[in-house]
Amino acid sequence: MNEAFRNLFALPELRTRILFTLGMLAVFRLGSHVPVPGVNARALTELMQTSGGGGGVFGMMDMFTGGALSRFSVFSLGIMPYISTSIIMQLMTTVVPALERLSKEGDSGRRKINQWTRYGTVILCVVQGTAWLQYLKNLPPARFAGPVVGEWSLGIEILIVLTITTGTVFLMWLGEQISEHGVGNGMSLLIFSGIVARVPFEIGATAKLVAVGEVTFLELIIFIAIMLSMTALAIVSQQAHRKIPVQYPQRSRGGVPVMGGVATSLPLKVDYSGVIAVIFASSLLILPTWMARLSHVENVNTPMQNFLTWFLDMFSQGKPLYEVVYGALIIFFCYFYTAVVFNPTDVAENMKKFGGFVPGIRPGPSTAEHIDKILSRVTLVGALAIVIIAILPEGAARMMGIPFYFGGTTLLITVGVALDTLRQIESHLLMHHYEGFMKKAKLQGRMPY
Repeated sequence: MNEAFRNLFALPELRTRILFTLGMLAVFRLGSHVPVPGVNARALTELMQTSGGGGGVFGMMDMFTGGALSRFSVFSLGIMPYISTSIIMQLMTTVVPALERLSKEGDSGRRKINQWTRYGTVILCVVQGTAWLQYLKNLPPARFAGPVVGEWSLGIEILIVLTITTGTVFLMWLGEQISEHGVGNGMSLLIFSGIVARVPFEIGATAKLVAVGEVTFLELIIFIAIMLSMTALAIVSQQAHRKIPVQYPQRSRGGVPVMGGVATSLPLKVDYSGVIAVIFASSLLILPTWMARLSHVENVNTPMQNFLTWFLDMFSQGKPLYEVVYGALIIFFCYFYTAVVFNPTDVAENMKKFGGFVPGIRPGPSTAEHIDKILSRVTLVGALAIVIIAILPEGAARMMGIPFYFGGTTLLITVGVALDTLRQIESHLLMHHYEGFMKKAKLQGRMPY
């Protein structure tokens, strides 16, 4: 292992990429502590702690932003608006013929779609920033820190919305720079670093509850055992694959055999989506809940406020409807992402072109149907495993009274991003003839083709 770590910095290109990634993540962490001008962050933090506002959807959002939300820093919105907009654009690409044609035009089409995604992100940030304004206006003064905003004016409102929108746009650019010049997926690494930054605080809060007796030592042991088992299941689900046997006939040139018959296999990953399905499902479910929370006013009896009260009650974390919708979204995005990155028809046609066939299955459409049938089954297994990992730890934490937001969702994101980053590092090492990062077990790539 020491040799593997030495190899990371022995390769100049990889060393530069790693240092660049760490530097960009340091900028992200530094910006999460820069407060928005005109806002009393101490008063907001005090109000969220005394009213329990730091839990539920706010707690999850605060975890994703690395505590920037509770401090109301320039990165308060995090990278989630960009991810939400990306989800909308990907869904529209499958249903809007013009966008579907544009996505198939190569790099130029993808650049156009990415440009529209950035514009949509700015619009969504302005909408969320405006909702934040209404939420801040409805907050009473904090007992010790005073009002959240000393004196409201149009200039202050524009400044707040502009600042947090610019913060998200900067994070969007930061993530793209990491993806291009660093290692790993930049957007996922930003979420990963935010989650990791919050883990020590969550551990400290849990330790205090154990010290005062609100959480028993036995409950803590059981929770740790659940988290460890879910971590193992997350690694297995992201590495497991189903092999389909493939046979290639003997080739000859001028009557002379040049290649013998080859028996190989077609590996189908149990979970092609990796961390994408969890991030998409979380952001898509958090967005309306968060907007409703920001627009909700206590003790106001109007049709809209009554609807928001009902919506927040039904879709709060831990409620059956929330868990069912969350699980359904995870399964949907697992199948959706698999359909995007893996086309059984194309694979079957390529196999037929080179003379390959699945024993007992006719080449062409029959092979494509056979592959699609197996892929649908293994994807269901992977999706159900992800649902269990996403829901079980958070449910156990609520039952035991453990205020630990590093639950199933954040666990999947952390494990998935870590594995993806290790895959990229390993590919760089092997490409330059260095020993792989993992000697005994090679990391399986998300897309084997």
